[in-house]
Amino acid sequence: MTRRRRPADTAAARVAARGASPDERLAHLQQVVRDLLAEARRQGASAAEAGVSSDLGLSVSVRLGEVETVEHTRDNGLGVTVYFGRHKGSASTSDLSPQAVRETVRAACNIARFTSEDPYAGLADPDMLAREIPMLDLHHPWPIATGEAVEHARACEDAARAHDARITNSEGATLDTHQGVFVYGNSHGFLGGYPTSRHSLSCAVIGEDGAGGMQRDYWYTTARAAGDLDSPEAVGRRAAERTVARLGARRLGTRQAPVLFRTEVAVGLLRSLVGAIRGPALYRRASFLVDALGKPVFPAFVRIHEEPLKPRGLGSSPFDDEGVATRPHDLVTAGTLSSYVLDSYAARRLGTQTTGNAGGVRNLTVDAGSLDLPDLLREMGSGLLVTELMGQGVNLVTGDYSRGAAGFWVEGGEIAFPVEEITIAGNLRDMFRNLVAVGRDTDCPGSFRTGSWLIEAMTIAGE
Repeated sequence: MTRRRRPADTAAARVAARGASPDERLAHLQQVVRDLLAEARRQGASAAEAGVSSDLGLSVSVRLGEVETVEHTRDNGLGVTVYFGRHKGSASTSDLSPQAVRETVRAACNIARFTSEDPYAGLADPDMLAREIPMLDLHHPWPIATGEAVEHARACEDAARAHDARITNSEGATLDTHQGVFVYGNSHGFLGGYPTSRHSLSCAVIGEDGAGGMQRDYWYTTARAAGDLDSPEAVGRRAAERTVARLGARRLGTRQAPVLFRTEVAVGLLRSLVGAIRGPALYRRASFLVDALGKPVFPAFVRIHEEPLKPRGLGSSPFDDEGVATRPHDLVTAGTLSSYVLDSYAARRLGTQTTGNAGGVRNLTVDAGSLDLPDLLREMGSGLLVTELMGQGVNLVTGDYSRGAAGFWVEGGEIAFPVEEITIAGNLRDMFRNLVAVGRDTDCPGSFRTGSWLIEAMTIAGE
């Protein structure tokens, strides 16, 4: 099946066409934002801001050696926020034609006129805006033909299916390649933008043991530049290895035991931390880390920091979604919570300054320890290695944590057998405080980078 998405306006389509250079697309979007801000002033807004993007992409999926989907994408998006004093209104569109821009601004203005006054609403402070836009090496388009993309995906799946006779079925392999341009501007005079790219390859397969048990697992690779991706064969083999390792899984009896969160699931604990120190959770006093700034949250060996200016970083950006300059900074220093995650609105409500995190955190990194995964298993001795989590049982108000899990039981520092259909439970406050070690096995691709986390003890519920 082939699907194509096209922008609504022919002018934007011409600019977004594959023959247009990134500079041409950037100039076009900058003009769209200039026109939008002028239109907002004309309609009576005291201030306005807008973000606009234009993206091109190709996605192909292969299953059991046959092409399932080929999708060429060409998408536009525009979001505008206007202010009438402290009255705020927002609207969005995928149509970048002049008429659509005017209508979108009009819709935002009409909303603003009927909203309640909010004393904290407004643009970011002018002195916080980025004055320079550093080059972060984020744009590496991949001019891959559709047929070549299909062969990459097929090679990935073939490697997975050929790895072990117990691989009996496949959910397929998918290759995605995207490039785009983003521009943000506001009525303080800020106008900035940059091109980006992102490519990925993934594979998921199903294994079956002699007793009729079945397991599924996956692997993937993602990067700004195609040359930084793992090979299709490596991704396929990793997916097959993970799947086969889970065959013969058992349940466990209920117990207290150490838990080792493999790097791909430890990222979820990091996301829970970020969710608990975000502005809305704090000013609503709906977080277990309210008033924790400057207090120990982790053991003293833990440092967690943001690296938004990292070249080729998957989360890198020279400014946040309000135009505020991003900067490297610590969220946790020597175990102590040293920063919240705030945009301008949240900062005003909390009586402080934005941390440059409108739109989220960028390239969050946990400093690695000295132990690799085998070392961590030996350090744990006996306990649970978690490789998959299910469900949404995380309460950021109380910190209570309860999730379905699968992974491996460990005895004497060695993997003994795979486990499934269990639940792990604890409280994030205790889990953070009782973190024993962070590994140096940072091999999970993504914008959050951490090794595996060894937690001293959690409740494991099973049979």
